[in-house]
Amino acid sequence: MIFDEAQTGLGKLGATLAEYHAVSTQISQTNDQKLLRQLDKLQQTLDGNGGWLIHQQVERTLMSLKLDEHVGFDTLSGGLKRRVLLAEALVSDPDILLLDEPTNHLDLDSIAWLEEFLLQNSKTLLFVTHDRMLLKKLATRIVELDRGRLTSWSCDYETFLERKQAALETEAGHWAQFDKKLAQEETWIRQGIKARRTRNEGRVRVLLELRQQRKNRRKQVGTARLQVEEAERSGKLVLRATDVGYAYGDNAVVRGFFVTIMRGDKIGIIGPNGAGKTTLLQLLLGELTPQHGQVEQGTRLAVAYFDQLRTPLDEDKTVQDIVGRGDDYITFNGKDRHIIGYLQDFLFSAERARSPVSVLSGGERNRLLLARLFSQPSNVLVLDEPTNDLDAETLELLEELLLEYTGTVLLVSHDRMFLNNVATSTLVFEGNGQINEYVGGYDDWLRQRRSVDTLDSAPMQPEQKKSPPRRERAQRPRKLSYKEQRELEELPQRIEALESEQTAVHATLADPELHRQGSETFAALHARLASLEQELEVAYQRWVTLEALPQ
Repeated sequence: MIFDEAQTGLGKLGATLAEYHAVSTQISQTNDQKLLRQLDKLQQTLDGNGGWLIHQQVERTLMSLKLDEHVGFDTLSGGLKRRVLLAEALVSDPDILLLDEPTNHLDLDSIAWLEEFLLQNSKTLLFVTHDRMLLKKLATRIVELDRGRLTSWSCDYETFLERKQAALETEAGHWAQFDKKLAQEETWIRQGIKARRTRNEGRVRVLLELRQQRKNRRKQVGTARLQVEEAERSGKLVLRATDVGYAYGDNAVVRGFFVTIMRGDKIGIIGPNGAGKTTLLQLLLGELTPQHGQVEQGTRLAVAYFDQLRTPLDEDKTVQDIVGRGDDYITFNGKDRHIIGYLQDFLFSAERARSPVSVLSGGERNRLLLARLFSQPSNVLVLDEPTNDLDAETLELLEELLLEYTGTVLLVSHDRMFLNNVATSTLVFEGNGQINEYVGGYDDWLRQRRSVDTLDSAPMQPEQKKSPPRRERAQRPRKLSYKEQRELEELPQRIEALESEQTAVHATLADPELHRQGSETFAALHARLASLEQELEVAYQRWVTLEALPQ
Protein backbone atom coordinates (compact mmCIF):
# COMPACT_ATOMS: atom_id res chain seq x y z
CA MET A 1 0.00 0.00 0.00
CA ILE A 2 1.02 3.62 -0.56
CA PHE A 3 0.72 4.31 3.18
CA ASP A 4 3.16 1.51 4.04
CA GLU A 5 5.67 2.72 1.44
CA ALA A 6 5.49 6.34 2.56
CA GLN A 7 5.97 5.64 6.27
CA THR A 8 9.26 3.83 5.64
CA GLY A 9 10.74 7.33 5.61
CA LEU A 10 10.15 7.41 9.40
CA GLY A 11 12.71 4.71 10.11
CA LYS A 12 12.12 2.43 13.11
CA LEU A 13 8.90 4.19 14.15
CA GLY A 14 7.58 3.83 10.62
CA ALA A 15 8.27 0.10 10.74
CA THR A 16 6.27 -0.09 13.97
CA LEU A 17 3.37 1.74 12.31
CA ALA A 18 3.52 -0.63 9.35
CA GLU A 19 3.47 -3.64 11.67
CA TYR A 20 0.51 -2.15 13.57
CA HIS A 21 -1.46 -1.76 10.31
CA ALA A 22 -0.59 -5.32 9.24
CA VAL A 23 -1.67 -6.84 12.58
CA SER A 24 -4.88 -4.74 12.56
CA THR A 25 -5.75 -6.14 9.13
CA GLN A 26 -5.18 -9.71 10.35
CA ILE A 27 -7.30 -9.19 13.45
CA SER A 28 -10.20 -7.97 11.30
CA GLN A 29 -10.21 -11.42 9.74
CA THR A 30 -9.63 -13.47 12.90
CA ASN A 31 -9.88 -13.06 16.69
CA ASP A 32 -6.53 -14.62 17.47
CA GLN A 33 -5.57 -13.77 21.08
CA LYS A 34 -1.88 -13.81 20.28
CA LEU A 35 -2.45 -11.14 17.63
CA LEU A 36 -4.50 -9.08 20.09
CA ARG A 37 -1.65 -9.13 22.61
CA GLN A 38 0.82 -8.17 19.85
CA LEU A 39 -1.47 -5.31 18.78
CA ASP A 40 -1.72 -4.07 22.37
CA LYS A 41 2.06 -4.09 22.70
CA LEU A 42 2.49 -2.18 19.43
CA GLN A 43 -0.13 0.35 20.53
CA GLN A 44 1.76 1.00 23.77
CA THR A 45 4.99 1.55 21.81
CA LEU A 46 3.28 4.04 19.52
CA ASP A 47 1.64 5.84 22.46
CA GLY A 48 4.98 6.27 24.18
CA ASN A 49 6.75 7.63 21.07
CA GLY A 50 4.16 10.02 19.67
CA GLY A 51 3.27 7.50 16.99
CA TRP A 52 -0.26 8.78 16.42
CA LEU A 53 0.98 12.28 15.69
CA ILE A 54 3.38 10.74 13.20
CA HIS A 55 0.51 8.76 11.73
CA GLN A 56 -1.38 12.01 11.14
CA GLN A 57 1.75 13.51 9.57
CA VAL A 58 1.87 10.65 7.05
CA GLU A 59 -1.81 11.11 6.22
CA ARG A 60 -1.40 14.89 5.78
CA THR A 61 1.62 14.37 3.52
CA LEU A 62 -0.22 11.88 1.31
CA MET A 63 -3.21 14.20 1.14
CA SER A 64 -1.02 17.16 0.07
CA LEU A 65 0.50 14.97 -2.66
CA LYS A 66 -2.97 13.80 -3.75
CA LEU A 67 -2.24 10.13 -3.05
CA ASP A 68 -4.74 7.49 -1.92
CA GLU A 69 -3.10 5.64 0.98
CA HIS A 70 -5.06 2.43 0.29
CA VAL A 71 -3.86 1.95 -3.32
CA GLY A 72 -1.22 -0.69 -3.97
CA PHE A 73 2.23 0.72 -4.74
CA ASP A 74 2.95 -1.87 -7.45
CA THR A 75 -0.12 -0.80 -9.43
CA LEU A 76 1.05 2.80 -9.86
CA SER A 77 2.56 4.45 -12.94
CA GLY A 78 6.18 5.57 -12.91
CA GLY A 79 5.17 9.17 -12.21
CA LEU A 80 2.96 8.24 -9.24
CA LYS A 81 5.67 5.99 -7.83
CA ARG A 82 8.03 8.98 -7.89
CA ARG A 83 5.38 10.95 -6.03
CA VAL A 84 5.15 8.25 -3.33
CA LEU A 85 8.95 8.27 -2.95
CA LEU A 86 8.75 12.03 -2.52
CA ALA A 87 6.17 11.47 0.23
CA GLU A 88 8.60 9.04 1.86
CA ALA A 89 11.18 11.83 2.00
CA LEU A 90 8.68 14.41 3.32
CA VAL A 91 6.95 12.48 6.12
CA SER A 92 9.85 13.06 8.50
CA ASP A 93 9.46 16.83 8.01
CA PRO A 94 13.09 17.37 6.93
CA ASP A 95 14.82 20.75 7.05
CA ILE A 96 16.54 20.04 3.71
CA LEU A 97 15.03 18.11 0.80
CA LEU A 98 17.57 16.33 -1.44
CA LEU A 99 16.47 15.29 -4.96
CA ASP A 100 18.66 13.44 -7.48
CA GLU A 101 17.44 13.85 -11.10
CA PRO A 102 13.79 14.13 -9.96
CA THR A 103 12.31 14.55 -13.47
CA ASN A 104 14.02 11.57 -15.13
CA HIS A 105 11.47 9.22 -16.73
CA LEU A 106 8.53 11.40 -15.62
CA ASP A 107 5.89 12.45 -18.13
CA LEU A 108 5.05 16.10 -18.66
CA ASP A 109 2.02 16.14 -16.37
CA SER A 110 4.08 14.67 -13.52
CA ILE A 111 6.91 17.16 -14.14
CA ALA A 112 4.47 20.09 -14.11
CA TRP A 113 2.94 18.83 -10.85
CA LEU A 114 6.38 18.36 -9.25
CA GLU A 115 7.49 21.86 -10.22
CA GLU A 116 4.37 23.43 -8.78
CA PHE A 117 4.66 21.41 -5.57
CA LEU A 118 8.31 22.35 -5.05
CA LEU A 119 7.60 26.01 -5.79
CA GLN A 120 4.94 26.05 -3.09
CA ASN A 121 7.05 24.05 -0.62
CA SER A 122 8.95 26.24 1.82
CA LYS A 123 11.75 23.79 2.61
CA THR A 124 15.34 24.26 1.54
CA LEU A 125 15.81 22.29 -1.68
CA LEU A 126 19.07 20.79 -2.96
CA PHE A 127 18.63 19.02 -6.29
CA VAL A 128 20.83 17.49 -8.97
CA THR A 129 19.43 17.76 -12.47
CA HIS A 130 20.15 18.24 -16.15
CA ASP A 131 16.59 19.45 -16.75
CA ARG A 132 17.26 23.03 -17.85
CA MET A 133 13.62 24.10 -17.56
CA LEU A 134 13.49 22.82 -13.96
CA LEU A 135 16.68 24.75 -13.18
CA LYS A 136 15.22 27.87 -14.75
CA LYS A 137 12.03 27.70 -12.69
CA LEU A 138 13.36 26.55 -9.30
CA ALA A 139 17.03 27.35 -8.79
CA THR A 140 18.05 30.47 -6.88
CA ARG A 141 21.65 29.31 -6.50
CA ILE A 142 23.76 27.06 -8.73
CA VAL A 143 26.53 24.91 -7.24
CA GLU A 144 28.71 23.67 -10.10
CA LEU A 145 31.21 20.82 -10.06
CA ASP A 146 33.76 21.59 -12.78
CA ARG A 147 37.18 19.96 -13.13
CA GLY A 148 37.27 18.90 -9.53
CA ARG A 149 36.22 22.31 -8.16
CA LEU A 150 32.95 23.30 -6.54
CA THR A 151 31.76 26.82 -7.30
CA SER A 152 28.68 28.47 -5.83
CA TRP A 153 26.88 30.94 -8.07
CA SER A 154 24.37 33.07 -6.14
CA CYS A 155 21.94 33.62 -8.99
CA ASP A 156 19.28 31.98 -11.11
CA TYR A 157 20.08 29.64 -13.99
CA GLU A 158 19.97 32.18 -16.82
CA THR A 159 22.28 34.55 -14.93
CA PHE A 160 24.57 31.61 -14.18
CA LEU A 161 24.93 30.88 -17.90
CA GLU A 162 25.97 34.47 -18.56
CA ARG A 163 28.43 34.60 -15.66
CA LYS A 164 29.86 31.18 -16.48
CA GLN A 165 30.55 32.19 -20.08
CA ALA A 166 32.29 35.36 -18.89
CA ALA A 167 34.39 33.33 -16.43
CA LEU A 168 35.43 30.88 -19.16
CA GLU A 169 36.47 33.74 -21.43
CA THR A 170 38.55 35.25 -18.62
CA GLU A 171 40.13 31.88 -17.89
CA ALA A 172 40.98 31.38 -21.57
CA GLY A 173 42.69 34.79 -21.64
CA HIS A 174 44.68 33.96 -18.50
CA TRP A 175 45.93 30.67 -19.88
CA ALA A 176 46.79 32.26 -23.22
CA GLN A 177 49.10 34.67 -21.35
CA PHE A 178 50.50 31.76 -19.33
CA ASP A 179 51.27 29.74 -22.46
CA LYS A 180 52.99 32.75 -24.03
CA LYS A 181 55.22 33.21 -20.99
CA LEU A 182 56.03 29.50 -20.88
CA ALA A 183 56.97 29.53 -24.57
CA GLN A 184 59.30 32.49 -23.96
CA GLU A 185 61.02 30.73 -21.08
CA GLU A 186 61.38 27.52 -23.08
CA THR A 187 63.01 29.52 -25.87
CA TRP A 188 65.42 31.10 -23.39
CA ILE A 189 66.46 27.78 -21.83
CA ARG A 190 67.24 26.36 -25.25
CA GLN A 191 69.53 29.20 -26.36
CA GLY A 192 73.20 28.71 -27.14
CA ILE A 193 76.18 27.97 -24.93
CA LYS A 194 76.67 31.59 -23.92
CA ALA A 195 73.10 31.92 -22.64
CA ARG A 196 73.30 28.64 -20.73
CA ARG A 197 76.46 29.82 -19.02
CA THR A 198 74.89 33.05 -17.85
CA ARG A 199 71.42 31.83 -16.98
CA ASN A 200 70.44 32.35 -13.37
CA GLU A 201 69.16 29.59 -11.15
CA GLY A 202 66.12 31.61 -10.06
CA ARG A 203 64.87 31.84 -13.61
CA VAL A 204 65.37 28.12 -14.09
CA ARG A 205 63.32 27.41 -10.97
CA VAL A 206 60.54 29.65 -12.32
CA LEU A 207 60.58 27.70 -15.56
CA LEU A 208 60.33 24.40 -13.73
CA GLU A 209 57.37 25.75 -11.76
CA LEU A 210 55.68 26.89 -14.97
CA ARG A 211 56.16 23.46 -16.47
CA GLN A 212 54.63 21.86 -13.38
CA GLN A 213 51.65 24.25 -13.52
CA ARG A 214 51.16 23.39 -17.16
CA LYS A 215 51.28 19.71 -16.31
CA ASN A 216 48.78 20.09 -13.48
CA ARG A 217 46.45 22.34 -15.41
CA ARG A 218 43.11 20.74 -16.07
CA LYS A 219 41.55 22.15 -19.15
CA GLN A 220 37.83 22.60 -19.43
CA VAL A 221 36.19 19.24 -19.89
CA GLY A 222 35.72 18.70 -23.61
CA THR A 223 32.33 18.84 -25.18
CA ALA A 224 31.02 16.26 -27.57
CA ARG A 225 31.43 17.06 -31.25
CA LEU A 226 28.41 15.31 -32.64
CA GLN A 227 28.06 14.56 -36.32
CA VAL A 228 25.65 12.33 -38.16
CA GLU A 229 26.23 10.14 -41.19
CA GLU A 230 23.61 11.29 -43.68
CA ALA A 231 22.26 9.02 -46.40
CA GLU A 232 20.81 9.93 -49.80
CA ARG A 233 17.97 12.44 -49.53
CA SER A 234 14.54 10.94 -49.08
CA GLY A 235 11.58 11.83 -51.24
CA LYS A 236 9.71 15.05 -50.38
CA LEU A 237 6.92 13.06 -48.71
CA VAL A 238 8.23 11.04 -45.77
CA LEU A 239 5.10 9.72 -44.03
CA ARG A 240 1.36 10.14 -44.37
CA ALA A 241 -1.18 8.65 -41.96
CA THR A 242 -4.83 8.58 -42.98
CA ASP A 243 -7.54 7.83 -40.40
CA VAL A 244 -5.22 5.45 -38.53
CA GLY A 245 -6.61 3.46 -35.62
CA TYR A 246 -5.07 0.89 -33.30
CA ALA A 247 -6.24 -0.68 -30.05
CA TYR A 248 -5.17 -3.28 -27.52
CA GLY A 249 -8.42 -5.04 -26.78
CA ASP A 250 -10.93 -2.36 -25.76
CA ASN A 251 -8.19 0.22 -25.12
CA ALA A 252 -7.93 2.55 -28.13
CA VAL A 253 -4.33 3.79 -28.34
CA VAL A 254 -4.67 5.64 -31.65
CA ARG A 255 -8.02 6.75 -33.05
CA GLY A 256 -8.79 8.68 -36.26
CA PHE A 257 -5.19 9.89 -36.64
CA PHE A 258 -4.17 12.02 -39.62
CA VAL A 259 -0.71 13.49 -40.26
CA THR A 260 1.53 14.38 -43.18
CA ILE A 261 5.29 14.53 -42.53
CA MET A 262 7.54 16.11 -45.13
CA ARG A 263 11.30 15.97 -45.58
CA GLY A 264 13.07 18.19 -43.03
CA ASP A 265 10.22 18.23 -40.49
CA LYS A 266 11.19 17.90 -36.83
CA ILE A 267 8.19 16.26 -35.13
CA GLY A 268 7.97 16.17 -31.32
CA ILE A 269 5.74 13.51 -29.72
CA ILE A 270 4.51 14.01 -26.15
CA GLY A 271 2.01 12.32 -23.89
CA PRO A 272 1.64 10.59 -20.51
CA ASN A 273 3.65 7.45 -19.77
CA GLY A 274 1.84 4.47 -21.24
CA ALA A 275 -0.26 6.59 -23.63
CA GLY A 276 1.08 4.77 -26.72
CA LYS A 277 3.94 6.92 -28.05
CA THR A 278 6.05 3.87 -28.92
CA THR A 279 3.04 2.25 -30.59
CA LEU A 280 2.59 5.36 -32.73
CA LEU A 281 6.23 5.21 -33.83
CA GLN A 282 5.84 1.54 -34.73
CA LEU A 283 2.76 2.32 -36.81
CA LEU A 284 4.52 5.15 -38.66
CA LEU A 285 7.62 3.04 -39.33
CA GLY A 286 5.67 0.03 -40.56
CA GLU A 287 6.59 -2.20 -37.61
CA LEU A 288 2.86 -2.47 -36.79
CA THR A 289 -0.02 -2.69 -39.24
CA PRO A 290 -2.92 -0.29 -38.51
CA GLN A 291 -6.20 -1.95 -37.59
CA HIS A 292 -7.93 0.93 -39.32
CA GLY A 293 -6.79 3.39 -41.99
CA GLN A 294 -3.36 3.32 -43.61
CA VAL A 295 0.20 4.66 -43.36
CA GLU A 296 1.99 5.65 -46.57
CA GLN A 297 5.79 5.82 -46.49
CA GLY A 298 7.83 7.93 -48.87
CA THR A 299 10.68 6.82 -51.09
CA ARG A 300 14.36 6.24 -50.28
CA LEU A 301 13.86 6.24 -46.49
CA ALA A 302 16.92 5.31 -44.41
CA VAL A 303 15.79 5.14 -40.77
CA ALA A 304 18.09 5.25 -37.73
CA TYR A 305 16.34 4.44 -34.43
CA PHE A 306 17.48 5.47 -30.95
CA ASP A 307 15.72 3.65 -28.13
CA GLN A 308 17.57 3.88 -24.85
CA LEU A 309 15.39 1.39 -23.01
CA ARG A 310 14.94 -1.34 -25.57
CA THR A 311 18.28 -1.23 -27.39
CA PRO A 312 20.39 -4.14 -26.08
CA LEU A 313 24.09 -3.66 -25.41
CA ASP A 314 26.49 -6.56 -24.96
CA GLU A 315 27.91 -5.93 -21.48
CA ASP A 316 31.11 -7.87 -22.20
CA LYS A 317 32.05 -6.00 -25.39
CA THR A 318 34.17 -2.85 -25.36
CA VAL A 319 32.89 0.56 -26.39
CA GLN A 320 34.92 0.52 -29.63
CA ASP A 321 33.63 -2.96 -30.51
CA ILE A 322 30.03 -1.79 -30.10
CA VAL A 323 30.47 1.15 -32.49
CA GLY A 324 33.11 -0.26 -34.85
CA ARG A 325 31.54 -3.73 -34.96
CA GLY A 326 35.00 -5.26 -34.60
CA ASP A 327 36.76 -2.96 -37.11
CA ASP A 328 39.37 -0.31 -36.26
CA TYR A 329 37.96 2.11 -38.84
CA ILE A 330 34.49 3.31 -39.79
CA THR A 331 33.43 5.07 -42.97
CA PHE A 332 31.87 8.39 -42.07
CA ASN A 333 30.52 10.76 -44.75
CA GLY A 334 32.75 9.12 -47.35
CA LYS A 335 35.94 9.19 -45.24
CA ASP A 336 37.63 6.52 -43.14
CA ARG A 337 37.98 7.45 -39.49
CA HIS A 338 39.75 5.56 -36.73
CA ILE A 339 37.22 4.37 -34.22
CA ILE A 340 39.14 5.91 -31.28
CA GLY A 341 39.12 9.34 -32.94
CA TYR A 342 35.40 9.04 -33.70
CA LEU A 343 34.61 8.06 -30.09
CA GLN A 344 36.59 11.04 -28.78
CA ASP A 345 33.93 13.23 -30.42
CA PHE A 346 31.53 11.62 -27.93
CA LEU A 347 33.84 12.28 -24.92
CA PHE A 348 35.31 8.77 -24.76
CA SER A 349 39.05 8.79 -24.05
CA ALA A 350 41.22 6.11 -25.64
CA GLU A 351 41.27 4.23 -22.33
CA ARG A 352 37.49 4.50 -21.90
CA ALA A 353 36.92 3.39 -25.51
CA ARG A 354 38.66 0.10 -24.67
CA SER A 355 36.57 -0.42 -21.49
CA PRO A 356 33.70 -2.95 -21.37
CA VAL A 357 30.13 -1.67 -21.51
CA SER A 358 29.44 -3.08 -18.03
CA VAL A 359 31.49 -0.32 -16.33
CA LEU A 360 29.80 2.63 -18.10
CA SER A 361 27.60 5.16 -16.32
CA GLY A 362 24.08 5.98 -17.52
CA GLY A 363 25.29 9.08 -19.35
CA GLU A 364 28.13 7.17 -21.02
CA ARG A 365 25.72 4.47 -22.17
CA ASN A 366 23.53 7.11 -23.74
CA ARG A 367 26.51 8.68 -25.53
CA LEU A 368 27.54 5.22 -26.74
CA LEU A 369 24.08 4.61 -28.20
CA LEU A 370 24.21 8.01 -29.91
CA ALA A 371 27.69 7.25 -31.29
CA ARG A 372 26.45 3.99 -32.77
CA LEU A 373 23.29 5.61 -34.09
CA PHE A 374 25.05 8.53 -35.79
CA SER A 375 27.53 6.21 -37.52
CA GLN A 376 24.62 4.72 -39.52
CA PRO A 377 23.65 6.45 -42.80
CA SER A 378 20.18 7.95 -42.35
CA ASN A 379 17.73 10.52 -43.63
CA VAL A 380 15.13 9.83 -40.90
CA LEU A 381 16.15 9.95 -37.23
CA VAL A 382 13.79 8.40 -34.67
CA LEU A 383 14.77 9.37 -31.13
CA ASP A 384 12.92 7.89 -28.14
CA GLU A 385 13.85 9.84 -24.98
CA PRO A 386 17.43 10.64 -26.07
CA THR A 387 18.10 13.28 -23.39
CA ASN A 388 17.98 11.19 -20.20
CA ASP A 389 21.33 11.24 -18.36
CA LEU A 390 22.94 13.66 -20.84
CA ASP A 391 24.75 16.69 -19.43
CA ALA A 392 23.62 20.19 -20.42
CA GLU A 393 26.52 20.78 -22.85
CA THR A 394 25.87 17.54 -24.75
CA LEU A 395 22.14 18.35 -24.83
CA GLU A 396 22.85 21.68 -26.47
CA LEU A 397 25.17 20.08 -29.03
CA LEU A 398 22.56 17.43 -29.82
CA GLU A 399 20.05 20.23 -30.36
CA GLU A 400 22.41 21.96 -32.79
CA LEU A 401 22.99 18.72 -34.68
CA LEU A 402 19.27 18.05 -35.07
CA LEU A 403 18.63 21.62 -36.23
CA GLU A 404 21.37 21.30 -38.88
CA TYR A 405 20.26 17.81 -39.90
CA THR A 406 18.72 17.99 -43.37
CA GLY A 407 16.63 14.86 -42.90
CA THR A 408 13.47 14.25 -40.88
CA VAL A 409 13.34 13.80 -37.10
CA LEU A 410 10.71 12.00 -34.99
CA LEU A 411 11.37 12.89 -31.36
CA VAL A 412 9.71 11.42 -28.26
CA SER A 413 10.76 13.49 -25.26
CA HIS A 414 9.67 14.92 -21.92
CA ASP A 415 12.48 17.51 -22.01
CA ARG A 416 10.52 20.73 -22.49
CA MET A 417 13.41 22.97 -23.47
CA PHE A 418 14.69 20.35 -25.90
CA LEU A 419 11.27 20.25 -27.57
CA ASN A 420 11.11 24.04 -27.65
CA ASN A 421 14.50 24.27 -29.38
CA VAL A 422 14.08 21.44 -31.91
CA ALA A 423 10.46 20.65 -32.79
CA THR A 424 8.76 22.35 -35.76
CA SER A 425 5.46 20.74 -34.78
CA THR A 426 4.25 18.53 -31.94
CA LEU A 427 1.95 15.50 -31.82
CA VAL A 428 0.15 15.39 -28.47
CA PHE A 429 -1.73 12.43 -26.94
CA GLU A 430 -4.85 14.00 -25.40
CA GLY A 431 -6.74 10.94 -24.17
CA ASN A 432 -9.01 8.25 -25.60
CA GLY A 433 -6.65 7.64 -28.51
CA GLN A 434 -6.94 11.24 -29.72
CA ILE A 435 -3.68 12.67 -31.12
CA ASN A 436 -3.62 16.30 -32.23
CA GLU A 437 -0.90 18.23 -34.04
CA TYR A 438 0.28 21.69 -32.91
CA VAL A 439 2.72 24.03 -34.60
CA GLY A 440 5.99 24.52 -32.69
CA GLY A 441 7.35 22.99 -29.47
CA TYR A 442 6.18 22.53 -25.89
CA ASP A 443 5.53 26.19 -25.00
CA ASP A 444 3.76 26.72 -28.35
CA TRP A 445 1.49 23.78 -27.56
CA LEU A 446 0.68 25.21 -24.13
CA ARG A 447 -0.27 28.57 -25.65
CA GLN A 448 -2.44 26.99 -28.32
CA ARG A 449 -4.11 24.66 -25.83
CA ARG A 450 -4.79 27.59 -23.48
CA SER A 451 -6.41 29.50 -26.32
CA VAL A 452 -8.64 26.54 -27.17
CA ASP A 453 -9.60 26.06 -23.50
CA THR A 454 -10.50 29.75 -23.25
CA LEU A 455 -12.76 29.49 -26.28
CA ASP A 456 -14.36 26.31 -24.96
CA SER A 457 -15.08 27.88 -21.58
CA ALA A 458 -16.65 31.04 -23.03
CA PRO A 459 -20.42 31.20 -22.40
CA MET A 460 -22.59 30.30 -25.35
CA GLN A 461 -24.67 33.16 -26.69
CA PRO A 462 -28.19 32.41 -27.76
CA GLU A 463 -28.41 32.07 -31.49
CA GLN A 464 -30.33 34.87 -33.19
CA LYS A 465 -31.67 34.91 -36.67
CA LYS A 466 -29.98 37.46 -38.81
CA SER A 467 -30.37 38.45 -42.37
CA PRO A 468 -27.49 37.27 -44.51
CA PRO A 469 -24.78 39.94 -44.48
CA ARG A 470 -23.96 41.70 -47.68
CA ARG A 471 -20.90 40.21 -49.41
CA GLU A 472 -18.95 43.46 -49.47
CA ARG A 473 -19.60 43.98 -45.74
CA ALA A 474 -18.46 40.46 -44.87
CA GLN A 475 -15.20 40.95 -46.71
CA ARG A 476 -14.43 44.30 -45.08
CA PRO A 477 -12.04 43.83 -42.08
CA ARG A 478 -13.10 45.26 -38.75
CA LYS A 479 -11.32 48.44 -37.67
CA LEU A 480 -9.97 49.25 -34.25
CA SER A 481 -12.48 50.86 -31.93
CA TYR A 482 -11.51 53.97 -29.98
CA LYS A 483 -11.13 51.92 -26.81
CA GLU A 484 -8.95 49.32 -28.58
CA GLN A 485 -6.81 52.10 -30.07
CA ARG A 486 -6.14 53.47 -26.59
CA GLU A 487 -5.38 49.97 -25.33
CA LEU A 488 -2.88 49.41 -28.17
CA GLU A 489 -1.10 52.67 -27.33
CA GLU A 490 -0.82 51.76 -23.66
CA LEU A 491 0.28 48.13 -24.11
CA PRO A 492 4.03 48.85 -24.74
CA GLN A 493 4.25 50.80 -21.47
CA ARG A 494 2.42 48.03 -19.62
CA ILE A 495 4.69 45.34 -21.09
CA GLU A 496 7.77 47.39 -20.20
CA ALA A 497 6.55 47.79 -16.61
CA LEU A 498 5.86 44.06 -16.29
CA GLU A 499 9.29 43.20 -17.69
CA SER A 500 10.97 45.66 -15.30
CA GLU A 501 9.18 44.10 -12.35
CA GLN A 502 10.12 40.63 -13.61
CA THR A 503 13.80 41.64 -13.75
CA ALA A 504 13.57 43.07 -10.22
CA VAL A 505 12.01 39.86 -8.85
CA HIS A 506 14.74 37.77 -10.51
CA ALA A 507 17.38 40.00 -8.90
CA THR A 508 15.75 39.66 -5.49
CA LEU A 509 15.57 35.87 -5.78
CA ALA A 510 19.26 35.79 -6.65
CA ASP A 511 20.17 37.78 -3.51
CA PRO A 512 21.64 35.49 -0.78
CA GLU A 513 20.09 37.74 1.88
CA LEU A 514 16.66 36.55 0.80
CA HIS A 515 17.22 33.18 2.47
CA ARG A 516 17.53 34.88 5.84
CA GLN A 517 14.08 36.46 5.54
CA GLY A 518 12.05 33.29 5.86
CA SER A 519 10.26 30.94 3.50
CA GLU A 520 7.10 33.03 3.20
CA THR A 521 8.92 35.84 1.39
CA PHE A 522 10.59 33.31 -0.92
CA ALA A 523 7.30 31.60 -1.81
CA ALA A 524 5.54 34.94 -2.37
CA LEU A 525 8.26 36.07 -4.79
CA HIS A 526 8.04 32.84 -6.75
CA ALA A 527 4.26 33.14 -6.94
CA ARG A 528 4.57 36.72 -8.17
CA LEU A 529 7.12 35.64 -10.79
CA ALA A 530 4.72 33.02 -12.14
CA SER A 531 1.93 35.61 -12.22
CA LEU A 532 4.15 38.09 -14.11
CA GLU A 533 5.00 35.47 -16.74
CA GLN A 534 1.31 34.79 -17.30
CA GLU A 535 0.44 38.51 -17.48
CA LEU A 536 3.23 39.11 -20.00
CA GLU A 537 2.04 36.26 -22.17
CA VAL A 538 -1.51 37.65 -22.21
CA ALA A 539 -0.25 41.18 -22.94
CA TYR A 540 1.91 40.03 -25.84
CA GLN A 541 -0.94 38.01 -27.31
CA ARG A 542 -3.30 40.97 -27.01
CA TRP A 543 -0.72 43.25 -28.66
CA VAL A 544 -0.38 40.88 -31.63
CA THR A 545 -4.17 40.69 -31.99
CA LEU A 546 -4.69 44.46 -31.96
CA GLU A 547 -1.73 45.12 -34.25
CA ALA A 548 -3.33 42.90 -36.89
CA LEU A 549 -6.46 45.08 -37.07
CA PRO A 550 -6.60 48.13 -39.38
CA GLN A 551 -6.33 51.46 -37.58
